[in-house]
Amino acid sequence: MPSKLIESTMRTENLPHIWCPGCGHGILMRDVAQAIDNLGLDHDKVVIVSGIGCSSRAAGYMDFNTLHTTHGRAIAFATGVKLANPELTVIVITGDGDAAAIGGNHFIHACRRNIDITVVVFNNNIYGMTGGQYSPTTPTGEKGTTAPYGNIDYDFDLPELAKAAGATFTGRCTAYHVPQAIKLLEAAIQNKGLSMVEGLSVCPTYYGRKNKKGGVIKMYNWQKNNCIDVKKAEKMDPEELEGKILMGEFYHKEKPEYCEQYEAIIEKCGGNK
Repeated sequence: MPSKLIESTMRTENLPHIWCPGCGHGILMRDVAQAIDNLGLDHDKVVIVSGIGCSSRAAGYMDFNTLHTTHGRAIAFATGVKLANPELTVIVITGDGDAAAIGGNHFIHACRRNIDITVVVFNNNIYGMTGGQYSPTTPTGEKGTTAPYGNIDYDFDLPELAKAAGATFTGRCTAYHVPQAIKLLEAAIQNKGLSMVEGLSVCPTYYGRKNKKGGVIKMYNWQKNNCIDVKKAEKMDPEELEGKILMGEFYHKEKPEYCEQYEAIIEKCGGNK
């Protein structure tokens, strides 16, 4: 029998999902659903927007108002939805390729505008759905079907990119650290402005196999042992942090939100008369 959370937040007729065994996307999707449920949000006023890619399948499973859009354009669609009805809670579920490659300009300009949407990037370090090509977050030296001898590009730090572009909330979570992920997502959704959360996923099929990361359990154990909460990291020596990945809330700053400023312009011009 499905859990109460699944019955209330998922389109159970579309389950089980099509993600590969061991994929972290299902865990991260549930984390988003749990955060929405914990906040007591009206499901009829929540919109889930996705583009194209493994992560973007989430829009078909989640029982809210959903838009499954074109590749790289999820944030653009989400911007339109939010401007049309600022009362809606708009959450974008996207992938590292969808958000940071073809959708890169939409990503940085949404951050620059500080529009009140939450962007959750399911980062599996690879283009999983289309055949294992390397993505903007594939670590330097790692392999993909389009980098059989190793990727020579430097990978994006997505939270740092979002902060530099103007986002007012950034953070990182993992598919392994579920309670911490839910708490972080709750904070991101509540932020009045552009929130960006990077969810480190696990892709055993393409990324893990291609780069000899071992089986699914080994990949999750790697997250367990190598992802350190940013508050804990403050008390650790640089040597202890060597090779570790920080997670948690990185940045939170209040500044004017785009829709509110847009409404102010309309009022200044005489309202909707």
